[in-house]
Amino acid sequence: MKTIAVFVLFTAVFALHAFPESRAFKHVNDAKLWMNDEDQEPVFVDVSSPVDSNTLNAKNGANNAYWLFTRRNRDNPQLLVHGDANSISNSFYNPNLPLKVLVHGWTGGLHSRMVPKIKGAFLDVADVNVILVDWNALAGENYITASFGVPSVGQYLGRFLTWLINTRGGNWNTMHLVGYSLGAHVVGFAGRQEGGRARRVTGLDPAGIMWNGNSDALNRYAGQYVEVIHTNTNLMGIKDANAHTDFYPNGGGFQPGCDTDKCSHSRAWDLYTSSIYTNHFVGRQCANLNQAFNNQCTGNRLSMGNGILNKNGNGIYGLLTGNSWPY
Repeated sequence: MKTIAVFVLFTAVFALHAFPESRAFKHVNDAKLWMNDEDQEPVFVDVSSPVDSNTLNAKNGANNAYWLFTRRNRDNPQLLVHGDANSISNSFYNPNLPLKVLVHGWTGGLHSRMVPKIKGAFLDVADVNVILVDWNALAGENYITASFGVPSVGQYLGRFLTWLINTRGGNWNTMHLVGYSLGAHVVGFAGRQEGGRARRVTGLDPAGIMWNGNSDALNRYAGQYVEVIHTNTNLMGIKDANAHTDFYPNGGGFQPGCDTDKCSHSRAWDLYTSSIYTNHFVGRQCANLNQAFNNQCTGNRLSMGNGILNKNGNGIYGLLTGNSWPY
């Protein structure tokens, strides 16, 4: 396995492409670099590559697949089809239970490593509905095309959630959206599409390449309470503090026990999984981002992560974790 290295070969103005239902990306620098896909394999990414418009049109959010897990079918997901009421009524979806919506990142899908971890934790701790949003049709494309497809994926997800509630019932105040990497920006678009009604939104190291300084990135307008866990701000994750609460464990860069960016990036969902079970991560509020990056935060305390629906908070927080499970 290669250690990820960044090779910035040139900087220029990125040729922005218009695409349906979104604004253009902003503040983007061209670069060629190694990064890792969701299976932790190294992939060479050229940010100056043209966007594949045909692919965007053919594999937009209409291709999203929605897989339901409950305590009655923990390991055998049921496919919920937008517009097909029978797919809901014939499933184990219970409108009286909270809903956890989980979105994978670039190259991910139904069988991503994070899915059984987070899904299992939610179902172990509480009787809930868990819906995995599988957008692999587009996430499996090159990183640039996948990034430009994020708005459509998120907007279709938002419409699906509205249709689900209107068709079968449910409650925005018991809905929790969770997204990893590019999936964090997907839940951002989904939440804003529906007016920020979801009770909680959690971003797990939202993707940084093409998203730092981007007003379309996950932000506090996606839900009633939006929280972000930053674990690889030096390459694969976003640096910006755009949420109600932004946590920067161990300075937000390389994580203890990791020697690559890929390990630090995925540590976000591992820390979050642990927090669902134990809720033992306690952050201290920071006066500014520099304090967070340098582990110098000494302010008020707030728990990082967990699945508690009525959680609230505001500000930037830092904390230290261990180097192995449960951290």
